Amino acid sequence: MAAISASLVKELRERTGLGMMECKKALTEADGDIERAIEDLRKNSGLKAAKKAGRIAAEGAILTQVAEDGSYAAMLEVNSETDFVSRDDNFRGFATKVLAKVFETKSEDVAAIMDGELEDARNQLVQKIGENISVRRAVVVDAPEGGVVGGYVHGDRIGVLTVLTGGNAEVAKDISMHVAAINPVVARPDDMPQSQLDSEKAIILAQPDMAGKPEQIAEKMVQGRLKKYLAENSLTEQPFVKDPNQTVAEYAKTAGGEVVGFTRFEVGEGIEKEEVDFAKEVMEQARRS
Repeated sequence: MAAISASLVKELRERTGLGMMECKKALTEADGDIERAIEDLRKNSGLKAAKKAGRIAAEGAILTQVAEDGSYAAMLEVNSETDFVSRDDNFRGFATKVLAKVFETKSEDVAAIMDGELEDARNQLVQKIGENISVRRAVVVDAPEGGVVGGYVHGDRIGVLTVLTGGNAEVAKDISMHVAAINPVVARPDDMPQSQLDSEKAIILAQPDMAGKPEQIAEKMVQGRLKKYLAENSLTEQPFVKDPNQTVAEYAKTAGGEVVGFTRFEVGEGIEKEEVDFAKEVMEQARRS
């Protein structure tokens, strides 16, 4: 059997738009003959799915699963091209199966998770519904000894897992709800990257009321505003959404807990969506007709 090189897999991916594992499998079955692999893929409709792979899938759903004892949890994002498909029972069933495997294996490696039956199921779903479906990312979060993980999903579009030392799952879920709503930058002030603080400091110094201030006074003003910035953007320092009279840290403390960290997924974040100019599209079609 011929060795399947990475460059050969790359070439087949570029020519078909299919996933790496599917291309490698096709090349292996074709004994490294790329033209034969393409022909075989065409025969089994693989390329029908591949034609849709270029479409941007920026809709979809976030799913979470938390262990009964709160010791760990998994979260998954599966994308579709339209919101309508993300509510389809077939889409939901597929996404639930993928989440179950992530939860069972405690693996965040999407390529490994999808290799085999789940990738076959994805291709079949693409064929059935006529949209690109992609499993974008997965995360598995463990609680420290004596701690707990809690999760919350808002409208299938925003998912959060929060880790506490002490406390309980209900408190962790409440704080996850807060994270979903407020979207803090970091869990605690000390977690804020220095680069972010440097950027914020530059913004503060450029503000009109800083002009002409003596260096000592300017530095005092900068530190005061940075402290406010950290309070507004750090989860533990924010007023708790369910009771603004206490901070999130204070709420966790009432249950004997302390915030360790959080992970927040939002459907399609970071994906550049294709903007369609329908008027232009109609005009171009009119010109061609």
